[in-house]
Amino acid sequence: MSDRTQKSKKFDLIIWGSTGYTGKLVCEYILKNYKKTNLKWALGGRNELKIKTLISSLNLKNIPYLIADSNDKSSLLEMTKTTRTICSTVGPYAKYGTLLVDACIESKTNYCDITGETQWIREIIDKFHAKAIRNKVKIVHSCGFDSIPSDLGVFYAQNKMKESTGKYASKICMRVISMKGGVSGGTIYSFLNILEQSRKNNSIRKILKNPYGLVPDKVSFEPEEKDLNKIVFDRTSKKWISPFVMATINTRIVRRSNYLMDFKYGRIFIYNEALLLGRSIFSKFLGYLKLIPIYLISKIKNSTINSLLKLVLPKPGQGPTGESIKSGFFKFKFYVFDNNLKSIVSVYGVGCPGYGSTSKMLAESSICLALDKLPNQNGVLTPSTGLGAALLNRLEKNADFKFKIQYL
Repeated sequence: MSDRTQKSKKFDLIIWGSTGYTGKLVCEYILKNYKKTNLKWALGGRNELKIKTLISSLNLKNIPYLIADSNDKSSLLEMTKTTRTICSTVGPYAKYGTLLVDACIESKTNYCDITGETQWIREIIDKFHAKAIRNKVKIVHSCGFDSIPSDLGVFYAQNKMKESTGKYASKICMRVISMKGGVSGGTIYSFLNILEQSRKNNSIRKILKNPYGLVPDKVSFEPEEKDLNKIVFDRTSKKWISPFVMATINTRIVRRSNYLMDFKYGRIFIYNEALLLGRSIFSKFLGYLKLIPIYLISKIKNSTINSLLKLVLPKPGQGPTGESIKSGFFKFKFYVFDNNLKSIVSVYGVGCPGYGSTSKMLAESSICLALDKLPNQNGVLTPSTGLGAALLNRLEKNADFKFKIQYL
């Protein structure tokens, strides 16, 4: 985006969906951490009464707001043309996000979100990647718990590997050491929407199952990777490992990053993720128990049962309590290989992964997009290719994140 276009924008960023569960957390974070700065930000939503209620509850009386409708492109254009960056929290994105991305590209406005909807990201890539490049716009998906810790963890590990050995790692295995946090209705409904779409559309089902679903079909990889689908003993960590539910989006984002960097990590670069359980057989048994709810939800096809689930599960706009958000955390370890294990990178985050940490990540991503000097790459990007070191530095400085490396 040209400096002239940037200077013509009234706002640095707009929080779209500011009255929703995650949107409110993003607003609280920006208010607390950027109140004494010159950041020019605004609220965005479709319900003026809810926005005025939010302004009153958070004491945002000096923050402007704009009204638009996710299904009305003209209203979205009126909003997007006023700002450098749109920070979107309105999901499921497959239902409510496409027109907004289109409007951002047309307005030459950068965009970020927290989607984990692989099939929708692929749709956006196919429809808008070339146009975003022409208009010099950055569209950066998955700027939350999925998939910043994974994507920036690999980015950090690979840069350290290059510094110490002169080449990049051929394989990185991420293991979830521990995490604590709740789940919101928005996430549940997005997950249910993905399942519903995949059942109705075979092409969507193929994208979700394809380990390289976020790169062009003509691009070939060797060897072809598959997601872990059972509990196995991991020789690297010397513990039992289980499928990690976020791996189906995180691994795709990391592979797209490698593709967007012209295979800087190599065409044979291997990346996988898993949840660390423990060394005993009992820990393996507990791992199976934890997988049961996810398995049942993913296999249920009866519409009546799905409707009953929606009655008892949190609804959009509902989520963990304030105390749960603050007390949550996550810790990942990345085992970095070049034939042999060379190093272990640890990534820590403070705050409930899905909401406390995610709201920090999304807020810093949007500010980074609006204000920082970034890689000279446009299109439908990933956190590491669109934001890179600038975001990593922001997260360490402002958002209780730690990236550490142990050389072996």
